[in-house]
Amino acid sequence: MQKRNNYTEIEDFLADESFQLWILSKIDEQGWEEWTLENRQRAKLVEDARLLLLAMKVTDVNLSQNQIHEALQSTWNKIEEKENFYNQTKKSKIRFLQRYWLSAAVAAVLLIFISLYIFRNNSITTNTVVTYNELIEENDEGLVEQTNNSDISQIITLSDGSSVLLQPKSKLSYPKIFTGNERKVYLSGEGFFEISKNPKKPFFVYANEIVTRVVGTSFRIKAYQDQQNVEVLVRTGKVRVKSNSLVSNENDDEVVLLPNQALRFIRKDLVFNKITNITKDEVLVHSVGNIEQLSFEFNDIPITQIFETIEQAYLVEIDYPKDKLKDCHLTTSLSDQPLPEKLKIICKSIGGDSTFEMNGNQITIHSEGCN
Repeated sequence: MQKRNNYTEIEDFLADESFQLWILSKIDEQGWEEWTLENRQRAKLVEDARLLLLAMKVTDVNLSQNQIHEALQSTWNKIEEKENFYNQTKKSKIRFLQRYWLSAAVAAVLLIFISLYIFRNNSITTNTVVTYNELIEENDEGLVEQTNNSDISQIITLSDGSSVLLQPKSKLSYPKIFTGNERKVYLSGEGFFEISKNPKKPFFVYANEIVTRVVGTSFRIKAYQDQQNVEVLVRTGKVRVKSNSLVSNENDDEVVLLPNQALRFIRKDLVFNKITNITKDEVLVHSVGNIEQLSFEFNDIPITQIFETIEQAYLVEIDYPKDKLKDCHLTTSLSDQPLPEKLKIICKSIGGDSTFEMNGNQITIHSEGCN
């Protein structure tokens, strides 16, 4: 990624796919904006490359010779305008600059046509892209942002008792306290959601171009900014998915998903593909995690085994008094509750004023033994 530090020509920037993505689609996964601010000596070079890239932006990659000639002429006209700012008395310098800029323009145009062809055939289109920053700008509640820069998933507990298992290289924005008659959060990346039931206050997850609506259920959303598809997979309950208001989509119908069903949203074409049998989809099968495969139905199961199941599902560590709880067994269903609710039910079942504490991925159980 740091190869950009060696860029000295406009062509260097134009040939960089992440630079194209930033300029044409406003997707800045490689931190171009921050890099430009830190390297002000290259700001003019970046700006010239940006203007040239936008000037050459075309809607059809099958260009005729006349169109190519017109594009070259347009580029040359912009270059001549810039050269008027140079000292007209230094004619030899101007002639040199003309030769240099014309050569650079020809090379840049060819690079752009090739890059745009690749870009259009392998990436999402500009007019359908909705970025994470655009989504959170629409919210005026004063959001908290949690970013997972680690190599393991992280547990986030929301004010309503809902929990989110946030995967690496992902981030979630949410209000400290949910107010009004809706609960809204914003995801970039991947997260497994377990939503506390509240029919009077539906829960919405905004991710890229879609919004997922639930009342109380568990599901996974995979919505990385630089990937072509968005996936929603339901474990329990019912989920409704539709395009969000920032996308111009003629098909504005909701897709309803039930347990063990999934949806794949094709961002480039704004198309919803519903998958009723996830076992036949190889991509989904390989991406299913422990939390979606393990059973939380317990019938006279040792409490130590229940804690082990939770540790495997959520990738957390549970510290509890093993000697005091070694003979405790539990019969309960914990399939449709967020993690804090699961722990609350377990502690209540153990009895004896048992309590729990959560500190990130570390959970501590305080108990004097079971009833």
